[in-house]
Amino acid sequence: MSGANRRTGADLRASRSTIAELIAAAEPTDAKPLGGLIERLEGERRLRGAREGGRAIGPAGLAAVEVRGVAFDSRQTRPGALFVAIAGEHADGHDFLPDVARVGAAAAIVEWPVDTVDLAQLVVEESQTALATAAAWWYSDPSRELGIVGITGTDGKTTTSFLAVAALEASGVPSGLVGTVETKIGAVREANREHATTPEAPVLQAAMRAMVAAGDRAAIVETTSHGLALERVAGIAYDVAIVTNLSHEHLDVHGTWEAYRDAKLGLFERLRPGPSNPTKAPTGGRWPKSAIVNLDDPSAGLFAGVAQEAGARVLTYGTDPAADVRATRVEEHAAGLRIALSAPSGDARLALRLSGRFNVHNALAVVALGEAIGLDPTTVRAGLESVDGVPGRMERVEAGQPFGVVIDYAHSPASLEKVLEWLAPVAAARGGELIAVFGSAGERDTAKRPMMGRIAGERCRLVVVTDEDPRGEDREAILDEIAAGAEEVGKRRDHDLILIADRGAAIEAAFERARPGDVVILAGKGHERSIIGPRGPSPWDEREAALGALVALGYSAAAGAR
Repeated sequence: MSGANRRTGADLRASRSTIAELIAAAEPTDAKPLGGLIERLEGERRLRGAREGGRAIGPAGLAAVEVRGVAFDSRQTRPGALFVAIAGEHADGHDFLPDVARVGAAAAIVEWPVDTVDLAQLVVEESQTALATAAAWWYSDPSRELGIVGITGTDGKTTTSFLAVAALEASGVPSGLVGTVETKIGAVREANREHATTPEAPVLQAAMRAMVAAGDRAAIVETTSHGLALERVAGIAYDVAIVTNLSHEHLDVHGTWEAYRDAKLGLFERLRPGPSNPTKAPTGGRWPKSAIVNLDDPSAGLFAGVAQEAGARVLTYGTDPAADVRATRVEEHAAGLRIALSAPSGDARLALRLSGRFNVHNALAVVALGEAIGLDPTTVRAGLESVDGVPGRMERVEAGQPFGVVIDYAHSPASLEKVLEWLAPVAAARGGELIAVFGSAGERDTAKRPMMGRIAGERCRLVVVTDEDPRGEDREAILDEIAAGAEEVGKRRDHDLILIADRGAAIEAAFERARPGDVVILAGKGHERSIIGPRGPSPWDEREAALGALVALGYSAAAGAR
């Protein structure tokens, strides 16, 4: 992309104030001939043929066709765009070729030709992957101009991402972020309103192009198993891969735990250097391809082995004495955690302003990141110590009530168990017990529902089961599946197990039953700003709902102001 087509980073920072505006300003303005994309697809051995006017032609015959963008949603396709038809779960993009032809699309990528439509077509294997290739081509490979850190794992991705951004920026490395809670480009941070951590490839590539334009030199990309399995991150030149942990989750998508694990391993396979994944020096010094692995996780050996096969350096972290970066002592206190640690650069102490021992591993992962790419350890620790919280992660709500209220995104069995195990002694020290309010997403992993009910039933005085995102499923049936697990460990309905589908009413019920000293954990929604039902998303703010319920009980809204 030529400089004439982009404003400078300084111009963008001075004149733009939203993520959408930054992305729009960095959008390429010149049309591109398809020849370059055809070469890429042929190099990937993905191109099977081409059509023009309903007739088969050689792909080279479409090389001169010019396009002005890449689209995968027919409703967002503009004149001159390249439309990529994807056969999805609920709709098939091939059915919408007549629509995109009518709005003036220049060409389409398809998995099978649609000869009834007068539209130039490239026929490929796996159009989902071709979408990622097309997006990287259209945005001129922004990931090759940034240091890319991919973070994967069942739990802890978001907190680790926030900590990584803080450590990089404390070290003088302007950094973007694409994650569950926030998107950050240049100095602009905005909440992620979508229920997707790793967006579709064109959205992701557009964000990275805007990061380059805004002066960022690194990008933190929360890389989910969905994003890996659906090839949303194909074409991204990763430099560092971090795995936090691995436990039961997303079996609705992957089918088996092994397939879920293998999708995560795919991030580490992408560390292999080559023409499409060059070694970079975004901070002045060279960033070696590096894998950062939690040695305390049972799957650590697999991740390390895959990384080594890809030619990446492996650094481990954890409490295991063999870890390269390890915690040698951890002290919990009211303001957070004090960690004594050992790293290749030497021994050090870290005062973390985050609660919960599980955050020790998140911080150690970022210390290891600094070691891997050669950042000054002192500035890395300063960055970590500057973070005082992550939205929707162990977020306290105070309105003068005599019981504690904590909001957390915990929505897997392992994350719920960790949060409850940390909060149990907190409640006990106050003379109270735990109350859990949570649900499980509809049209998603069903096997975890009784598991979560069992975990809460074993650890809580009261379990309140409610909506998370029921989508098109019977919401009462979801609650019954969760409740079955709690009943297995002795909980009784309408006694210490309550089923209330309406989440607001469930929170009110939990607060009405809370005793002085108790801690009420509101789990599963965290930072999210909607609940998805059969008719789509409805606005939701967990913190506002909690404050509203506390005010209704006579407590002070002013005491809970942000």
